[in-house]
Amino acid sequence: MTAQTTQPPAPASADPMISLVGVGKRYPDGTVAVADLSFDVPAGELLCLVGPSGCGKTTTMKMINRLVEPTSGRILVDGEDVAHTDPTRLRRRIGYVIQQIGLFPHLTVRANVATVPRLLGWDRARIRARVAEMLELVGLDPAAMGGRYPHELSGGQQQRVGVARALAADPPVLLMDEPFSAIDPVARDRLQGEFRRLQREIRKTVVFVTHDLDEAIRLGDRIAVFRQGGRLEQIDPPARVLGRPATDFVADFTGADRALRRLSVTPLRRDDLAPPRQAGPVGGATDLAGKSGTQAGTAVASDAAATGAVRSAPVPVQVGASLREALSALLAQDGEAIDVYAGDMPAGVLTPAALHAALRRSVAADTAGAGAGVSGAGEQA
Repeated sequence: MTAQTTQPPAPASADPMISLVGVGKRYPDGTVAVADLSFDVPAGELLCLVGPSGCGKTTTMKMINRLVEPTSGRILVDGEDVAHTDPTRLRRRIGYVIQQIGLFPHLTVRANVATVPRLLGWDRARIRARVAEMLELVGLDPAAMGGRYPHELSGGQQQRVGVARALAADPPVLLMDEPFSAIDPVARDRLQGEFRRLQREIRKTVVFVTHDLDEAIRLGDRIAVFRQGGRLEQIDPPARVLGRPATDFVADFTGADRALRRLSVTPLRRDDLAPPRQAGPVGGATDLAGKSGTQAGTAVASDAAATGAVRSAPVPVQVGASLREALSALLAQDGEAIDVYAGDMPAGVLTPAALHAALRRSVAADTAGAGAGVSGAGEQA
């Protein structure tokens, strides 16, 4: 495969908050960290930068707030060229969260979160209210946690404080450099879920660097895949990156199991289900209601009715859940099918065969789509 050079369309509802135009970074010894990089990040989007170590993703992010200065090209934040902006003023408008968290050890949680509002000259009452609001937003009790020092917190709690501090001054842009990578797997999974919920509420423009493809798939509205030399291979929604890799490099990077990863970003639809069973107690032995529906649904109804092996999941699966969640529920059951709900009402019945058909339908839709979303990135493999 060879890389395509068409710029992917940005979401129709948003203007670019961040624009990179022909951006490059070359060090004095001739090392190219980033090569001729061009893409937009629409307002409210979470863009994940992924790729192998040393591919330029962190350098790219740091050039946005001028922690690293580009050697070519232009970077605009909210229409303003950052090269013509005072670095200190620029950084106070951009939230920044790093892997090492970077809390001030001699300051309380409350004082850490208040850092930027205090530098901006906010009055004490406004700062106090904002700190309490941000701690509650990230799931920390202001009364219980505000007076503690960083060393008194767990790693996950420290990371929450770091996010609260980055958001305290209500910046339009948030830069996150592998923020959850140093956290244990259980806490990391919880933080990812809560950050996804948080982003749905606040809709910041986020550039999120991670080496973990699964994390990028879970969190990103789009994923930018880099390779060595700071070259951008593909920038697209997660489902398209997994279902339609733009280059051989992207196909290798996403792995042979990318179809399994795609389960996480493919929603379960009503069309994937057989008709619901007759109303009855959850888990009760009842008959399927009718045999009509889609071709897949008809097959599901027939198989389930023949075996009587329809069960209700302990945690009901909802229409719109990911196929991965649906598969987990199926595997947790003794029967061959499970009930799926829309709110409190039964929406239909799902079997493994129908789940597989749903995944194939999703892949086919991308394969039939016109125009892969690959950003021009200078030299391409």
